[in-house]
Amino acid sequence: MNHTLLVELFTEELPPKALAKLGEAFAAGIVAGLKSRDFLDAESVATSYASPRRLAVSISKVRATSPDKLMRDKVLPVSVAMDADGKATAPLIKKLAAMGFPHLQISDLERAIDGKAESFFYNHTAPGSSLAPALQSAVEESISKLPIPKVMSYQRPDGETVHFVRPVHSVIALHGNDIVPLSLLGLHSYRVTQGHRFLSAGKVSIAHADDYPAVLKTEGKVVASVTERKEQIRTALLQKAGADLVLMPESLLDEVTALVEWPVVYECHFEQEFLAVPQECLILTMQTNQKYFALTDPNGKLRSRFLIVSNLETSDPQHIIQGNERVVRPRLSDAKFFFEQDKKKTLESRLPMLANVVYHNKLGSQAERTERVKTLAGKIAAHLHADIALAERAALLAKTDLLTDMVGEFPELQGIMGTYYAQHDGEHADVAAAASEHYQPRFAGDALPSTMTGTAVALSDKLETLVGIWGIGLQPTGDRDPFALRRHALGILRMLVEKRLPLSLSGLLADAVALFAGNANFKDPSADVLTFLFDRLRGQLRDRGFSQNEVEAVVAQNPDTLDNIVERLQAVQAFAALPESVSLAAANKRITNILKKADSVPTSINPALLIEAPEQALANAMANVKPQVDAAFSSGDFTGALKTLAALRTEVDNFFNDVMVNADDLALRNNRLALLASLHVMLNQVADISKLAA
Repeated sequence: MNHTLLVELFTEELPPKALAKLGEAFAAGIVAGLKSRDFLDAESVATSYASPRRLAVSISKVRATSPDKLMRDKVLPVSVAMDADGKATAPLIKKLAAMGFPHLQISDLERAIDGKAESFFYNHTAPGSSLAPALQSAVEESISKLPIPKVMSYQRPDGETVHFVRPVHSVIALHGNDIVPLSLLGLHSYRVTQGHRFLSAGKVSIAHADDYPAVLKTEGKVVASVTERKEQIRTALLQKAGADLVLMPESLLDEVTALVEWPVVYECHFEQEFLAVPQECLILTMQTNQKYFALTDPNGKLRSRFLIVSNLETSDPQHIIQGNERVVRPRLSDAKFFFEQDKKKTLESRLPMLANVVYHNKLGSQAERTERVKTLAGKIAAHLHADIALAERAALLAKTDLLTDMVGEFPELQGIMGTYYAQHDGEHADVAAAASEHYQPRFAGDALPSTMTGTAVALSDKLETLVGIWGIGLQPTGDRDPFALRRHALGILRMLVEKRLPLSLSGLLADAVALFAGNANFKDPSADVLTFLFDRLRGQLRDRGFSQNEVEAVVAQNPDTLDNIVERLQAVQAFAALPESVSLAAANKRITNILKKADSVPTSINPALLIEAPEQALANAMANVKPQVDAAFSSGDFTGALKTLAALRTEVDNFFNDVMVNADDLALRNNRLALLASLHVMLNQVADISKLAA
């Protein structure tokens, strides 16, 4: 009979950050084990459950007995199994006995070719096995493969030592309404579990596997499903917030979901005076230390009320509310104290202290690094026609908030606090903004710096890190990237591309390398870093929806500036849609190969040596379209330039069909090579369209 199967481990409190993964892995392992043993129906559905004190899975349509199987077992090669008289040899008799078929005769076996020789096979039907031993093995295998952060050893009352993530108190194994006998972690399976520590009567008996989530909820006051619990919390938070906005990052929601079995949301408050502290500090301490949910008004201004998710439901929650308000107050007081203390010293006065902070033993202190970033930021600002003095000032102060008490307590606030303190010190608005903007973009999808000063410092900071760390031999390898150089590279590229900055990549790298002149530990990594940047650029552009061939057509030219690379790609995309593109791309590829093989290519075309009609027609057509192509290219109309080139298709095709490029006459050959070289330049001004033929 096919019934729902339920397996549950009831434990002490499981680690919240690992709970969801443990639940999913526990379920997946059991499903895989039963499926491999043929106990699952094609329509079987598994549902995983995980709460702070349990891991469970229910699987529909699980067989009580696996199906019989047709088996074809190889016995022995004929040459070994049968003697010259056709009788069974001692090895055959021994083999059959070992297989559990001592009564078999040679006539019962199939004789068939096996590779280059003949062998005997035994065809038979193996009866199906019962669920209990299969489930025992499947659960044991699943437990052995759980992603347990740290295994715990503990002793059962009978003295047996058990190893698991937390002590296990009971095991449920039900197939329909029948108990499946299991022996796990020093326990025997039964149908009883425990409900909520305080809201239930304690023991909860599960009569049928299908009843598990409903009975646990009604009698045990436990919402067993992680997803259901999480959405219940989300809904309750939004309801309690009313017109306000709830700050509920998914990571915090996940962690709180793993801390409660019966979630109830309550509203708490703190004193208005704390709102004088930068709200990022208050939000961070509430989320990180207390797992609370901050509220803001529709404009993003922090409220003095916040929401908590409790594991207790009561008609009079005042003691819970007051207790949480009492707990958060010292943390907010600490934040207020740090803020007031930090404001007593300007960021500029902290600059000498950077000399005491080691950046890297081969690259010096943070003070030395700050000078490098300042120098490079000034050069970048000059290239961008931005205020050099502001860029240098911003770079000078950018890291000083690392020395403040607030950032010492909450490292996540670096940059943010720098902006607040710079504003307090009376620094220019751009300098203050750059304190936080120079870290941008911090991750994929993060905002870019909004000011030119912030952009110059952000580029400088990331380039100094990328070139400096690479230059002392600490480039990324495989999955290892301890200095986040991939993230720095992606940030540089996003700023250059999305902000359309007309900055030379080779120039930026040269300026960055110059910062380390005289450092014996440093070796110029420019070539490798440039390759690294282009590889990252390819990925970024593919993520924007451009095909690999389209991206390669542009990036293979190693563009030195990236401010118009998107327009180039859009032009390539539009050109690729034209019917002429395939032929011209193939021709361009052919031209590239011809020119590569030539010993030398003349730079000028002699019209008198264009003796055949197709080459004359091609030269005339090129002369006609060149002004249009050049004008479109100069104005940035890359799509127009490529579409104009499409008019050359017929002449190009006729040239390759009717003209011998490598003519015996050296003068003719060189003139035709010069013609093709001129065409090659025209075709590749925007992109290497030969890549479209790849």
